[in-house]
Amino acid sequence: MSATMIEAASRTPVTLLTGFLGSGKTTVLNHVLKHPEMAATAVIVNEFGEVGIDHLLVEKATDDVVLMQSGCLCCTIRGDIAETLVNLFVDRAKGRIPGFERVVIETTGLADPAPILHALMSDPIVAERYMVDGVVTTVDAVNGADTLDRQVEAVKQAAVADRLLLTKCDVADADRRRDLEARLAALNPGAPLIEVTGGAVDPRFLFNLGLFDPDSKTVEVQRWLGEEAYADPSGEHAHEGHADQHRHDVNRHDAHIGSFCIVRDRPMSWTALSGWLDALASMRGSDLLRVKAIVAIEDRPGQPVVLHGVQHLFHPPVLLPAWPSDDHRTRIVFITRDLPRATIEQSLAAFTDAEPPPDLAPPPAV
Repeated sequence: MSATMIEAASRTPVTLLTGFLGSGKTTVLNHVLKHPEMAATAVIVNEFGEVGIDHLLVEKATDDVVLMQSGCLCCTIRGDIAETLVNLFVDRAKGRIPGFERVVIETTGLADPAPILHALMSDPIVAERYMVDGVVTTVDAVNGADTLDRQVEAVKQAAVADRLLLTKCDVADADRRRDLEARLAALNPGAPLIEVTGGAVDPRFLFNLGLFDPDSKTVEVQRWLGEEAYADPSGEHAHEGHADQHRHDVNRHDAHIGSFCIVRDRPMSWTALSGWLDALASMRGSDLLRVKAIVAIEDRPGQPVVLHGVQHLFHPPVLLPAWPSDDHRTRIVFITRDLPRATIEQSLAAFTDAEPPPDLAPPPAV
């Protein structure tokens, strides 16, 4: 295992729990925190009074951190999320609060998740001590379709998710629920859809979703990318067809937000790859809601590079010591807004087909 891998695997994983107003985020969080295996969890919320977990609070540890009966910690956002995470790390190091093994950030119902992910990755102190484990989004099976029609934030929340929780399934109309499931599958084919009733869900479905499993320290690229969901022998993608059906309906934001996976059989030049991503982020960064990739590099045979980006920012690349499976192809998953697959493909070809400069920059060091 390389030093880079060990550093990444030793960071505290952070899970973003999001979902539109009334979709059941807090109900899910209440249920999950009662599980004994969740005792070493720090929960970050906007204000205690808004999240409905007061019955789980037992005493204050510091001015902004409260211990819960389950053994978890709950704290308010102090200024911004990055500051809160740094303060939690310092308080844990100084013994002011009990140790924690993971962090859950519950967003407000109107929150756009992309800037929050950006904040987690852009602060150098935070990025050194924490890593984004995954995004979990709750969707109301009763009102979810109407919410997606009217609220672009809800579409973004569903589009960037690693897991989608379909709540209120027991009271939802069967036909509307099936339509909603099909719409979510088209919008985000890489995210498994899990039915939830009364907030009851196994924590194992919500955590350890990131690149590194904190228990085994193994690489879980296929699960992280969700790449198998994008396989389509016809070369067409369901979400693109779905978007075409509603391209004239300004209320259907799915037509603007979509996801796809680019696959390359041949290794890529690190110079071409980094130049392409820099240019893409510079020109269309606001439309790159999320990018996840494992890339074969020409100068590093047998050692792929893993990339994770949100809008204008890309996390420092991680060079793996070996491929995690027999599939050695480059796979790049994009979640974009008004940025079609053809545009991405053309920009990539412009860099990969160009003559490389004589002073090739090396790929990231192990």
